[in-house]
Amino acid sequence: MQLSDFFSRNTRFAVALSGGVDSSYLLFAARSAGCDVRAYFIKSQFQPEFEKDDAIRIAALAGAPLTVGALDILRDPVVVRNPSDRCYYCKAAILSKLRELARADGFDVLCDGTNADDDDSDRPGMRALREHGVLSPLRDHALTKEDIRRLSKQAGLFTHDKPAYACLATRIPAGMTITEDLLGKVARAEEALFGMGFSDFRVRVVPSGGARLQMPAAQWDRAASLRGEICAALQQEFDSVALDLAAR
Repeated sequence: MQLSDFFSRNTRFAVALSGGVDSSYLLFAARSAGCDVRAYFIKSQFQPEFEKDDAIRIAALAGAPLTVGALDILRDPVVVRNPSDRCYYCKAAILSKLRELARADGFDVLCDGTNADDDDSDRPGMRALREHGVLSPLRDHALTKEDIRRLSKQAGLFTHDKPAYACLATRIPAGMTITEDLLGKVARAEEALFGMGFSDFRVRVVPSGGARLQMPAAQWDRAASLRGEICAALQQEFDSVALDLAAR
């Protein structure tokens, strides 16, 4: 079956929009098929500002109305405690908020951008999707990340080559308490690196108070040439900075 078959059967639904490649394409494709869709983006302390900006931009490009909801995720004591399955509790809280907003607008069907490459076995958040009855048409119609990038490029979407981005909480090791201050340190450090032209990287928190920088090997030489600038920026937030040579 084609994705168009889903749109012919489901002509009105809400889209959980993250600002990433997959949900952006789903929203655009649904609007292009003539579906009555509304996008919902939930802003918590775990999302950097640029994700919200990208969501606003893609919704405007798709011609879809967008609701931006706020969620104080740090009010959830389990999420703050940061267990190994934290993603499940965070996703459940986000989906509850999404459901609340969508139903207030008269949308009973909620879809997300999960694709065919996403594996149930290593994503605790997938359990939350099932429990909340969220539909994943890209996955159900066997569209992989590569397919979605290709189709997004054909459609002229700026997200077609956007690097995968996991939320800021993933930078903090499991079992380490998540705080607003720690999230802010990571966000500012990564913003500084974006400003230097780096991409597809992560600033991982080290329990001792340091940061471990992960980036593609192709950017290592540039990181070495900008060592002074990187240290100056990141040591405003962290006691030490290390480049992870085993990462990617």
